[in-house]
Amino acid sequence: MPTVIAAICVCVTQIASAAPFVVGSKRFTESFILGEIIAQTVRDAGDTSVQLKSGMGNTSILLAALKSGEIDVYPEYTGTIAREILKTEQALSLEEINARLAPMGLRAGVPLGFNNSYVLAMRSDLARSLNIKTISDLSQYPTLILGLSHEFIGRADGWRGLSKEYGLEALRPRGLDHGLAYEAIAAKKIDLVDAYGTDSKLSRYALTALQDDRHFFPSYEALLLFRAEVPERFPVAWQALQKLEHSLTQDSMLALNTRAEIDQQSFSSVAKHFLQNTTTGTSPTTAMRSGFMTVLFGPDFWRLTGQHLFLVLSALALASLAGIPLGMVCFYAPRLGQVVLAVTSVMQTIPSLAVLAFLITVLGTIGTVPAIVALFLYALLPIVQNTHAGLKEIPSSMRQAATALGITTGQRLWLIELPLARGMILSGVKISAVLCVGTATIAAFIGAGGFGERIVQGLALNNTQLLLAGAIPAAGMALLMQGGFFLLEKYFTTNAPHHV
Repeated sequence: MPTVIAAICVCVTQIASAAPFVVGSKRFTESFILGEIIAQTVRDAGDTSVQLKSGMGNTSILLAALKSGEIDVYPEYTGTIAREILKTEQALSLEEINARLAPMGLRAGVPLGFNNSYVLAMRSDLARSLNIKTISDLSQYPTLILGLSHEFIGRADGWRGLSKEYGLEALRPRGLDHGLAYEAIAAKKIDLVDAYGTDSKLSRYALTALQDDRHFFPSYEALLLFRAEVPERFPVAWQALQKLEHSLTQDSMLALNTRAEIDQQSFSSVAKHFLQNTTTGTSPTTAMRSGFMTVLFGPDFWRLTGQHLFLVLSALALASLAGIPLGMVCFYAPRLGQVVLAVTSVMQTIPSLAVLAFLITVLGTIGTVPAIVALFLYALLPIVQNTHAGLKEIPSSMRQAATALGITTGQRLWLIELPLARGMILSGVKISAVLCVGTATIAAFIGAGGFGERIVQGLALNNTQLLLAGAIPAAGMALLMQGGFFLLEKYFTTNAPHHV
């Protein structure tokens, strides 16, 4: 018996050691770059397979991923840990942070060497004309148009706390994607944005960072937030990550962000150049911008294609298995059918990100599973509606004739009604397939991959090439799906059963 237990322990240890080291990152430029630096550092150590889940969303999603074991580490900031995760207004030391993280099975460490606190920034010409230099000055101008990121608006260390501290409740911010907000302020559609101290776009768009005269924003020292088991489970990887301690300064991080946002270099190449230069001590070189076709058919193309296709086909199969029977219920039990149609219709009106957030809470995980469930819910309505409509179109005389011939209800359904309705049913599946291809791009927000990864990165960088490199393959996949179902419909129409 002890021998068996020992063998089981060895197997478990081998399986655990074979598991990849999973790195996550948030959905803004600096986090994308830091995630790449972490992943490449571990990969270069050569002892562990590495998986990078980029652009996964906000703090709550990354925290849930850490707790559930979906990821092992991601770059974070001390101020965010204190206020958003530990829910305290106190300035905590690293030791105090770790003492409070311990019950969660988490730790923070490897300070990277720079502080990246929030700032409020406005157009320099407007700031000069209104003589606005501090955040306190904003209270005198309640008509200013604020375009703030959704996360900043909802955070305690963001607009919620800032507006109370400075008495700015009269100002009404608009929620904008962080990347799109810069385009809006450049076009003078908004007057003020939230930004980070190392954000290269402050100089690119000629923005002035307002002085935090009441010292509201806490220190945001960059470091790693990781599962407490990481140092013991991945000793070689952890030893490699120790070399990142104090490897970045405010200026060097700003330079890396500039290379990605201004020079339009990929996050992976920016990280690679940083690590090479850190090792060799050479000055950074300027990389050539990639052409669109190079970006479109980049090394991640087939990986993203496979992920996107898997999400779509999985959700479509589940929706078909559930939607066709539900469509039958709608036809044969009209009262219950009205409830089914109402519920599936309401599902279409709920924002996709809200559904994902709800599913993450319910399922206790991120990634592929909640993404497929969300797509399944969105794919139901066309299949249910078309199945119901297909059965409804069958003449009542056909059913009467079948009954007169002694055919049972089950036989009538499988041998006559479903074959006659299959064209309409297939049309519903086709609509759901096309919808799934487009909606599957949201899966990138929770680390499920697909072409949404490129779209998320393109939004973070305001990079039209990346946006198109994600949107065009998704659109192409939708067209191929539609074409395939058209041929299938044509085949079934040609070979459909005929009645006199």
